[in-house]
Amino acid sequence: MEARKGKMVSMIAAFKKEPVLTIAALAAVISCIFVPPDAGYASYVDFRTLALLYCLMVVVSGLRQAGLFSYLAQAVCRKASGIRSVGILLVLISFFSAMLITNDVALLTFVPFAVIVLGMAGRKKELIYIVVLQTAAANLGSMLTPVGNPQNLYLYSRYNLGFGDFLSITFPVWAASLILLTAACFLLPPGQMKSDSGGEMPYIDKKSFWMYLGLFAVCLLVVLRVFDWPVMLGIVIAVLLVLDRRTLVRADFMLLLTFVAFFIFSGNLARVEAVDHLLRNLLEGREYVTSLAASQVISNVPAALLLSGFTEKSHELLLGVNVGGLGTPIASLASLISMKLYAKSEGANVGKYLLEFTAVNVLLLAVLSVLVKIL
Repeated sequence: MEARKGKMVSMIAAFKKEPVLTIAALAAVISCIFVPPDAGYASYVDFRTLALLYCLMVVVSGLRQAGLFSYLAQAVCRKASGIRSVGILLVLISFFSAMLITNDVALLTFVPFAVIVLGMAGRKKELIYIVVLQTAAANLGSMLTPVGNPQNLYLYSRYNLGFGDFLSITFPVWAASLILLTAACFLLPPGQMKSDSGGEMPYIDKKSFWMYLGLFAVCLLVVLRVFDWPVMLGIVIAVLLVLDRRTLVRADFMLLLTFVAFFIFSGNLARVEAVDHLLRNLLEGREYVTSLAASQVISNVPAALLLSGFTEKSHELLLGVNVGGLGTPIASLASLISMKLYAKSEGANVGKYLLEFTAVNVLLLAVLSVLVKIL
């Protein structure tokens, strides 16, 4: 009895720590009942996406450790003196940086900076609104490029899209998002805030910076299909084994395992004729709405992995899972990161945060969905 109780407690703890991975693993195991493991399983996993995701995570982690993002954040915010201008800069740096370093890394880097800056300036009442806008900015800014977020990286590979084709799909909505977010920043008061520009700028380890910048360029060449992913993986591992082996284990391995689990689950579903028929009918002509709605419940990365096996409408699916990152807090895993970071700040009011988060996200989602139909 005690052993069973212990197992239950362990399962609950695992779910609380990694809910998406837990659900994905259970879904994969259950699907194996209907499609027993065989040679076909080998074709489920997109190793190119996994390799790119891993390499980008360790490279961006290295750039962060080198001090690049702290330096940029400090440099940008020194240019502003008023709360509105600081808010605009914090939101825009989250928006543009997410295009290259992914939405979750952008938030992990710049939300804590917002907490520190506004706390020192005595302007905590604007903190919630700015963090909410930073979150939306990172989710929407990451839409533009294949390396901006995991779902883009996967769909770019899954549909064998060209870089120019990808940008032609995402750019109009990305540009509209930039305008909307900038306009939203002007709701902040124009009042002044205390400046702290007298201190020294954060230190950048130039040796590490140039090394990781070179490795980042290698990753981008694979994204552009200049050479194959095994070459990139070999270069990244070899360089880091010699120069910075600790960074090799700084990737989010739980996210990689989540991808593998969803690959298995979606691969098995596609081989169940009744499910395949049902999902294809559900998606037909409703790819955008279905992927957007699915993102609200299971988040946009799993939605992309699941639905891509049942439609060839890459355009609608790509926009659906990206705009679908708005809405509920679980629509994008990056949104949960922001909420956790805010919740740890002094005097945090999570209830108020959720109200403002929902209001801003639902409004942006509605406006962008109308624009998607027009554009």
